[in-house]
Amino acid sequence: MKNIITLFLLCFPLLLLTSCFDILDKASVKADGTGEYTIIVNASKSKTRLASISKMETINGKKVPKKAEIENKISEAARIFKATPGISNVKTTMDFDNYIIKLSCHFKKIENINAGLEQLKAKNILGKMIPTQIYGQNLEKKTFTRNKTNTFKADYDKMSKADKEVFNNAKYTSVLQFENTVKSQSNSSYLLSPNRKAVKLEADVLDLILQKKQMQNTIIFQ
Repeated sequence: MKNIITLFLLCFPLLLLTSCFDILDKASVKADGTGEYTIIVNASKSKTRLASISKMETINGKKVPKKAEIENKISEAARIFKATPGISNVKTTMDFDNYIIKLSCHFKKIENINAGLEQLKAKNILGKMIPTQIYGQNLEKKTFTRNKTNTFKADYDKMSKADKEVFNNAKYTSVLQFENTVKSQSNSSYLLSPNRKAVKLEADVLDLILQKKQMQNTIIFQ
């Protein structure tokens, strides 16, 4: 189950105990391919429930992670990202009053993010099933790609009813911003901004796990 949650990059273990959380995955890319990457995990809608759960040792047979454990996990992820070539200015914030975690960094090329995720997987921060080759860009061909990810339906089908409920109200948003103007894109599920310099995908996490909604997209610039 943790492996599926960390499909969305960083794992906030308390999310395994609530179904009401949002994930924002954002990349801002300049014309030369450099840019900034941010991921925010927001469980503020469930903060009252999570505050109560955090005082417990176990719930539904699962060990409740303590604040120090979560901080160590996020700090380790930040250290790994900092050590990845092409990645710089790594920052993390952890708001335990509202249960919001944020990680951001700068990259020389979007593929550096893929490499950082590979390192997280190698250090067992991410599960072995987690896709890491998420992004690609070809400056010469004026294209940016959000690659296809694997389906986790088989894993989901093996879960108990209680575990499946974790995903019922979970939301995922992907935002891609560019300096260049978008000429076309292959996935119409992404909304194109009026100035044609950003695209956004909003989806239920469960729809992505079951691939009822696809994340892959090839963007061509003018």
